[in-house]
Amino acid sequence: TNSMMIGQFDNQHDWHIAAQMGVANYGQMTAGGWMYIGPQGIVHGTFNTLLNAGRLKLGIPQDQDLRGHLFISSGLGGMSGAQPKAAEIAGAVSIIAEVDRSRIETRYRQGWVGHVTADIIEAYRMATEAMRRREPCSIAYHGNIVDLLEYAEREKILIELLSDQTSCHAVYEGGYCPAGLTFEERTRLLHESPEQFRHLVDISLRRHFEVIKKLVARGTYFFDYGNSFMKAIYDAGVKEISYNGVDEKDGFIWPSYVEDIMGPQLFDYGYGPFRWVCLSGKHEDLIKTDHAAMECIDVNRRGQDLDNYNWIHNAEKNQLVVGTQARILYQDAVGRMNIALRFNEMVRRGEVGPIMLGRDHHDVSGTDSPFRETSNIKDGSNGMADMAVQC
Repeated sequence: TNSMMIGQFDNQHDWHIAAQMGVANYGQMTAGGWMYIGPQGIVHGTFNTLLNAGRLKLGIPQDQDLRGHLFISSGLGGMSGAQPKAAEIAGAVSIIAEVDRSRIETRYRQGWVGHVTADIIEAYRMATEAMRRREPCSIAYHGNIVDLLEYAEREKILIELLSDQTSCHAVYEGGYCPAGLTFEERTRLLHESPEQFRHLVDISLRRHFEVIKKLVARGTYFFDYGNSFMKAIYDAGVKEISYNGVDEKDGFIWPSYVEDIMGPQLFDYGYGPFRWVCLSGKHEDLIKTDHAAMECIDVNRRGQDLDNYNWIHNAEKNQLVVGTQARILYQDAVGRMNIALRFNEMVRRGEVGPIMLGRDHHDVSGTDSPFRETSNIKDGSNGMADMAVQC
C-alpha cells in the first residue's frame, strides 16, 4: 500500500504537500510509481472492462467482440485517454467527450482516437454509420459530456455502455469542467473565483446525474470507472445517488466496474494483472516474451483467456509500447506461474536479457477504495482500511 499518513497529518492539505514532495502517491497508483509501463496498463484494463461489460449486459458471446455497439464516456487525459484506443481494440464504436482541445490533438496525433468533431450531430452520425458497418470507430467530441448526453436523451439515441472518466477525485480543482463553460473559461474562473467555480461544478454534476438517470431508465448500462464520479455527485447535494438515500456508507445506486464487471468476470476467478519489463531495453526481447506468453495461454478455457491471447497477439500492431519495453496481460495464479517459469527458462538459456515481473492495483481483491474502484463489500468492512494496508 502507499500514502499512509501519520494521524496528526491525515488531511488533504498535508497529503497534497507530501505528494508534491514525492513521498506519497495517489491512492493505489504504486504500479505507476514503481514500475512504469506507460499507458498500456490502463488501455488493457479498459479493453477487458468493455469486453466483459458487453458480455454481461449486452449478451455478447465469449468469442466475439463489441462490433456494432456504442460506448460513450468523457476524458482524454493521462488515464482517460486510453478509452478510445481500448474501445477500438475491443471492436466498439466510441464517442469520448473532452473540453481541452490540446488533449484531443495529442490523442489524435498518437493514433489513439480516429476522428475529431465539435459537432454533436456529426459525432452521432459517424457513430451510427460505423455501427451499421460493424466497424471499430473512435470519435473525440470537443465539448462537454453533459451536452453530449442531453442531446442523446432528447433525440432518443440508445447508448448501450456509458461511463465517465473526468478527474472527479479533484472535482473542484479543475478535474471537472462545468457544462456551459469552455475550457479557457473554466481555467480563468478556477483562478479568479474558486467559489463561483465550485458552485457551477455542483450545478453541472446535478445535470449530469439527471441525464444519466433518464438514460439508464431507457436501457443504458452505466458503470463508475474508478474516478469517484458518484461521490462527487453526492457531495454536490444529490443524496438520491446514495444507496440508502441518507449517506455514502452503503455505496451508490449505480455499480462500480470492479463490483459489477471485473469482479464477477475476472477477479472472482483469480485473474489479475501480470506485468513484465525487458530490462535489456531490446524490442526483440519483448517480441520473444509475447510469443512465449501466448504459448502458455489456453484459449479454450474461458473467454477471458482468449481475450488476453488476442491482446498479446495484436499488441505489436496496436503499438502499445511507450518508454520501457513492457507488456501486461491478465491471468490466474496458474497462468501467471506458467508464464513466469517460461521466462525464467528463456533468461537461463540466454535467449533474452533479464526480465522484471510485477503486478498492479488490480491485483485480485487488492482494490477497494470506498468511493472509487470499490467492490462495495456488504459486511460493513468497506469503511475499514485493514485490507488496503495488508494488501
